[in-house]
Amino acid sequence: MENKDAITALAALAQESRLATYRLLVQAGPDGLAASRIAEKLGLPASSLSFHLKELTHAHLVVPRQDGRFVIYAARFDTMNALVGFLTENCCDGQSCGPACGA
Repeated sequence: MENKDAITALAALAQESRLATYRLLVQAGPDGLAASRIAEKLGLPASSLSFHLKELTHAHLVVPRQDGRFVIYAARFDTMNALVGFLTENCCDGQSCGPACGA
């Protein structure tokens, strides 16, 4: 992952509704959720949710797919795994991580 991609992903998650949306989609797993279901579960107006989903999609954190008349959104676990890897790639300067690092 490049610096600019990490910054885009972190910026997209640095907002309460987008973070809640992403966490909900992680819980839903690869099947994802319809946008209407996300709005219902989080109590967000459709127009606000649409904006937040656009930002998460732009950051490659979620992926939409058409299912009949519904748009289903799912978390992109590959992007989140790449982000976590990017943030921890130089952990402990290559030394074995101890309890302080959570390993």
